[in-house]
Amino acid sequence: MTENSSSQVESSPSKHSIAECQPPETVDGLRELALSIARGESELRLGPKSREVLARLIDLQGDQVLLSISSAARRLEVNPSSISRLARSLGYARFSDLQRVLLSANFTSSASFYRDHAASALAADKHSLHVQAEQLCAENKHNIDRFLQGVKHDDIETFAQTVISAPRVRLYGVRQFHALCSFSAYGLGMLRPDVALLSDATNGVAEGLASLSEGDVLIAASCQPYTRQVVDVCRMAQAHGIQTLAVTDYASSALVEYAQVSILVPHESSFISNSMVAYFAAMECLINACATLSGDEAGKAISRRDRFITELDIEMR
Repeated sequence: MTENSSSQVESSPSKHSIAECQPPETVDGLRELALSIARGESELRLGPKSREVLARLIDLQGDQVLLSISSAARRLEVNPSSISRLARSLGYARFSDLQRVLLSANFTSSASFYRDHAASALAADKHSLHVQAEQLCAENKHNIDRFLQGVKHDDIETFAQTVISAPRVRLYGVRQFHALCSFSAYGLGMLRPDVALLSDATNGVAEGLASLSEGDVLIAASCQPYTRQVVDVCRMAQAHGIQTLAVTDYASSALVEYAQVSILVPHESSFISNSMVAYFAAMECLINACATLSGDEAGKAISRRDRFITELDIEMR
């Protein structure tokens, strides 16, 4: 987002008239629409800035800042008229109709949560390390709660079914998300064969993609600011018939456009970088879902692994 509070947000209404649109009546419906727009599946077209504003408005659900279009605009650093145009582009007659949907949420959004707690983090010193730890743990719990409130049964089921049914599964993320992908590859590898990172010490990204065929699965993970190479890999995978699953933050994420399924995970916290706790929790949920849907096959794979561990006398007892 630009730092200029008077910046404009572009939005292009669809070829259908606004009167023909049926705007979402729930936050879940609004989130689904945002994902559909990002993937290019909706007849409604929004520019990248408008998609980002929509995603951030959804993230503000339930926040008192939404009581006024002016206060919402200040938070998002856009003109109030830009939000009004966005609301109309989505099919709402006026901002108040979109406002009603966003304020229907029954929990406090991350924005107010972190605003209320930011002061203690900034003021903390060497004598308040435990206070810092308490705050960060509370923020991580809040992110996990928001993940659970946002993700749906169908999202988890589709993700898991796609993973367990694919001939091969590869995972790709860089920097902090490389650790998440390594963890996830280990967990999924306990349940089924042919799971690995897309690139390793011997093979690069190009070799990894070349080893995949149509119907295989790529799980890609990134959050804002998105790494260009991860987005490019998702785009290339989709173009070659590789099923792409994204683990990311917003419906406006650059990964969503190229993913069959997008799992959205909040990460705002007072951690010095993007917090990964909720992402690891989300992946544990997804891996468990894969185990549940796999049933006996997963049980056999885990038992076989345990036999090798025992025969090799790997664990100290």
